[in-house]
Amino acid sequence: MLPHVEPVNVAAAVDKLLAERGDGLLSMKAAIVLLRERTGTERSDADLEGLIIKKAALLGVAVLCDREAQ
Repeated sequence: MLPHVEPVNVAAAVDKLLAERGDGLLSMKAAIVLLRERTGTERSDADLEGLIIKKAALLGVAVLCDREAQ
């Protein structure tokens, strides 16, 4: 079985999103919604949250983790 390949680089979209919002607090809910709109990704909210948190930590961007646990 072949792995799922997304047509858009989600990690690059996260980098761009964080660069755009880097000077203020970023809402996790808003970030996930924006990523889905921009990329059409079918990744889970938890997967996207993990990617956002990792990238934000590397860039020193504050993220408000306001997504409800599932």
